[in-house]
Amino acid sequence: MRIISGTWRSRPLVAPKGDTTRPTADRTRETLFSMLASRLGSFEGLRVLDLFSGSGALGLEALSRGAAHCVFVEQDRAALDALETNIAKLDAAPRCDLRRGSALMLGPAREAFDLILMDPPYGTGAGAVALDKLSRLGWIASGALVSIETGTREDSIVKGFGIDTIRDIGKARITLLRPE
Repeated sequence: MRIISGTWRSRPLVAPKGDTTRPTADRTRETLFSMLASRLGSFEGLRVLDLFSGSGALGLEALSRGAAHCVFVEQDRAALDALETNIAKLDAAPRCDLRRGSALMLGPAREAFDLILMDPPYGTGAGAVALDKLSRLGWIASGALVSIETGTREDSIVKGFGIDTIRDIGKARITLLRPE
């Protein structure tokens, strides 16, 4: 696993030990960030929220491409260890905020985010539940773009969000949503 593009291009990332976390494959990340770049134009200055962060590969990729800041939310101990290692290896700490705990337990936001990256456990529906809750708590900016990675047989339908596009890549489905 590695950073695909930007300042930290080709830098290796560590994955969590064990099989509790399923890191997003390089190919899937490359497709996702190509989709995001075509819609956003640039990542410069964006505030990113990486939920169900795992190794942090999605948020760190956004930072490598110019995002201003990323909040990572993860509860698994092995994933947190890998995420902390990756942030340290890239010297990314000044642009990162790490929240230890469930994405479903976040309270009201201090500010809204421009890009929300979600890679919840497949087959749980946790991404849609988290997005609905965080939307009500002010985490999602009005012009935000939201990415949810699920299994190919899952849909990510969330009240108040319209589907921008859906793309299947191997066993993964990426759904891009926008607030309505």
